[in-house]
Amino acid sequence: MTTLATTLTAPLSPPTYGSHPDGRITLRTLILIRWVAILGQMATVGVVQGVLGFALPLGPVLATISASVLLNLVAMAQRGGRLRLPDRDAALYLSYDMLQLSLLLYLTGGLSNPFCILLLAPMTVGAAILSRYSTVLLTGLNLNCLTALALWHFPLPWEEPIRSMAPLYAFGVWLALSVSAVFIAGYVFRVAAEARRFADALAASQVALAREQRLSSLGALAAAAAHELGSPLGTIAVVAKELAHDLPPDSPYAEDIGLLQSQVMRCREILADLARKPEADGGDPFERLPLTALIEAAAAPHRLGHIAFAVDPHPVGEAEEPVFRRSPEIIHGIGNFIQNAHQFARQRVTVAAAWDGRTVTVTVMDDGPGFPAHLLGRIGEPYLSVRGERSSQSSHMGLGIFIAQTLLEKTGATVRYENNKGGGARISVRWKSINSKKED
Repeated sequence: MTTLATTLTAPLSPPTYGSHPDGRITLRTLILIRWVAILGQMATVGVVQGVLGFALPLGPVLATISASVLLNLVAMAQRGGRLRLPDRDAALYLSYDMLQLSLLLYLTGGLSNPFCILLLAPMTVGAAILSRYSTVLLTGLNLNCLTALALWHFPLPWEEPIRSMAPLYAFGVWLALSVSAVFIAGYVFRVAAEARRFADALAASQVALAREQRLSSLGALAAAAAHELGSPLGTIAVVAKELAHDLPPDSPYAEDIGLLQSQVMRCREILADLARKPEADGGDPFERLPLTALIEAAAAPHRLGHIAFAVDPHPVGEAEEPVFRRSPEIIHGIGNFIQNAHQFARQRVTVAAAWDGRTVTVTVMDDGPGFPAHLLGRIGEPYLSVRGERSSQSSHMGLGIFIAQTLLEKTGATVRYENNKGGGARISVRWKSINSKKED
């Protein structure tokens, strides 16, 4: 039970999307990419040397390509390439690919070779899978290679000697490739990092939902235990009472029987307490509750004694109060918003519940400082937190609101973040088609 409780209450570990200690690419993938590059290089050498008849420094070129073949064979010996590479190793492999291609270009015309654009490929792959630090280093290496190729290289293989590129044109090619390298690295890294952030945050949402479902199951287990253990405890209590009645007052077992009766009563109290807990009331995930009762159940674990809390129902016309399934998504989502409101409120938290025949809206309001104006449009994004600005909890990862919003949107809700005119934050959760929800 201790292990289970620890698992259920353990905080979500922040994902390490910046450093990728476990690696985001397998060695097998890089090996496959390198085999494709090797085949392309061999085909190009065959066409240029054999078909077009241009003279290449064939020995150095084939030696450079053979080095990649050897590296691939060595890499394939490492668990068949299934090894997941850490950030540093992946950066080293991509750096080798960049240096190998730079050497081939150095032997075949430098930046005047039309294939010099391929130098951007290893850097683009790196920007998609590596950390910011490794991406910057790989981009710097790319710029150094471009600069070296612009200054030093063998003549471009041709059927007759041709003039080298004009200095201004050569500078333009170098500048175009350098700017492209920086732009592509920054753009790809930004997009890939955003995708990684959302993927990690969605994974955390799944963890939170699974934990909420386990808590719900634990409540059902407690209620079942209280029910099933009631009968045998009643039998034990009856037997103990009869023994106490039949024993003479001076019996040496009288004290033991009294202890047995007291422990039976204590077990009954514990089971009765388990049966009264909110988790037991919501143990069945398909149990339905009126909206206001659902809000009270979601708020129960998060209320603070020094903060006043009120649920304010606002029915429109004669509309009947909607009944919701007590799902872990709604309990966790509304509960998280109420918890945040209690943490930032000065004196009061109010949850307004409004419904008509078609929609229902739950609005969580507090009298605290409200959302910062410069972040209001981004509230709900993963890893966005204002706690560091307002409290000592600077290590907060800003996943709570994102997880709550994601889980509520899974139930068909839309979430909106605002500030009250008189101060304080306001979070509105709105569902449509209430009649159909009652039937779900």
